[in-house]
Amino acid sequence: MGKSNSSRDWTQIYAIYGMDQWQTLVFLLFHAVFFSLLSLFFLFYFEFIFHFFQAFLSSPSAARFAAGFSGCVTAISAVCLFFAAANFFYSAGPLHYDMAQRMVGSVNDWSTVKLALDIGCGRGILLNAVATQLKKSGSSGRVVGLDPSKPTTLSTLRTANMEGVGEYVTCREGDVRSLPFGDNYFDVVVSAVFVHTVGKEYGHRTVEAAAERVRVLGEMVRVLKPGGVGVLWDLLHVPEYVRRLQELKMEDIRVSERVTAFMVSSHMVSFRKPSQHVVGPGEVRLDWRC
Repeated sequence: MGKSNSSRDWTQIYAIYGMDQWQTLVFLLFHAVFFSLLSLFFLFYFEFIFHFFQAFLSSPSAARFAAGFSGCVTAISAVCLFFAAANFFYSAGPLHYDMAQRMVGSVNDWSTVKLALDIGCGRGILLNAVATQLKKSGSSGRVVGLDPSKPTTLSTLRTANMEGVGEYVTCREGDVRSLPFGDNYFDVVVSAVFVHTVGKEYGHRTVEAAAERVRVLGEMVRVLKPGGVGVLWDLLHVPEYVRRLQELKMEDIRVSERVTAFMVSSHMVSFRKPSQHVVGPGEVRLDWRC
């Protein structure tokens, strides 16, 4: 899959799109600072801590080891938390933007695209990347952003206007488990770091959550026109998606190299819906719905 063709300063990205789940970043930074201060306390008051442990341990060497080990653990915890906060900050903005460019680049010809869909459009980073590509290619097409939250869709429209692609964008609220569109409706369907959140009320590793995720994938395929292209970037469950796409007889399934996002493994998957599905004697017609 192609690399990003453009880049943007992270300050510009956050100025336009802000950050989802900023509470997580604050949580990580708060604990990183806390453990940093705690490790400094261990450093400057080591003898005091040593004597504290000695009150519980008979051996002075054991007490010194326990004090030193505790100090090392707090220091390593602080470093890990700062790293996690930095990765979260990078993933939510610059990486998301870069992956959106790569997803757009995996579609060969945008000039023929009349309708595209972004499932779980969120802040609109991918949505606006698609709209920008439509504008550059001279297409008269439009991209629809679908999100379960109405306030999010209103905010996304504002970012589209800020990016100068408002005339190419439509946003609407809807249930991603049952897309409010007819069969074979879109030329391109995309989604970025969203599908893994579907069914989270059941727990990520449950059978029920997996069923909800593949249901969204089936809907994605259903609304895609024959010959249309789907591109999905998501966390953790990509092998599950690939298996489902194979079951649905998708063609040209491609999986990108591993990308660490939000401290976990992520991959980008692209596929093409067959132009036609011939049903011969004894065959069962493929039902695009899950």
